[in-house]
Amino acid sequence: MAADDLPVLIAGDVHGDIERLFQAVKPYPSEQWHTVFLGDLVDYGMFGVGALRFARDRPNTDVLLGNHEVAMLWALRDSSRVGFWMSIGGQRHDLDELRLDESLQRWMRERPALIQLADRTLVQHCGNDAYGELGSTVDSINDRVNDLLAKGGEALLWELLSSANVFETQPDRLDRWLERMHSRRAVFGHKPHRASRPMTYHDGKAINYDGGLSRSHRLYQKGAPIAASVGPLPP
Repeated sequence: MAADDLPVLIAGDVHGDIERLFQAVKPYPSEQWHTVFLGDLVDYGMFGVGALRFARDRPNTDVLLGNHEVAMLWALRDSSRVGFWMSIGGQRHDLDELRLDESLQRWMRERPALIQLADRTLVQHCGNDAYGELGSTVDSINDRVNDLLAKGGEALLWELLSSANVFETQPDRLDRWLERMHSRRAVFGHKPHRASRPMTYHDGKAINYDGGLSRSHRLYQKGAPIAASVGPLPP
């Protein structure tokens, strides 16, 4: 069965907590679910590269580019950025491991910034329309992102993918973005919410799946439920 025929499982920001990631996806066998990771699998936690490899190798899975993947690739290319990357949670052993794995580097640079699902759900890392600076369609934006990663354009991507989540409080802006992208709702992560389930806004037109999964994240709150970050996409 193709991924497009399966129900969708959304996985929010993992940030290196592979133990909780394993726990989160255990009830959702890969052959029964189309899994979409929202980016930021790395940094803060100790197993960022391990989380990337797990997501890459999980069948029926798509992985979006997050701002922390961009920062890590930037540090890999430019050693003067290592200190900054470590200041936002980067683990030096992860960078050393990534440096030795050229196939993983190539795979990271090929990640999309946006995915449009069959039901017209737009999946992205941050809840912001800044992606529109790079193109007018999902395909053109993704092509521009991959081109920037191939040609040393991490600075622009870092700024874009670090944009604040605005859809929660700006419904008109969300509506304009959805209309522009021919989508009915936007799903994103990037900024931890404090609900027990993915946080829904504006009658379901915006859904945040970053529930603070990683116990190593600076904004982690003790007892943050796994179901706030990983769960089925509603119809």
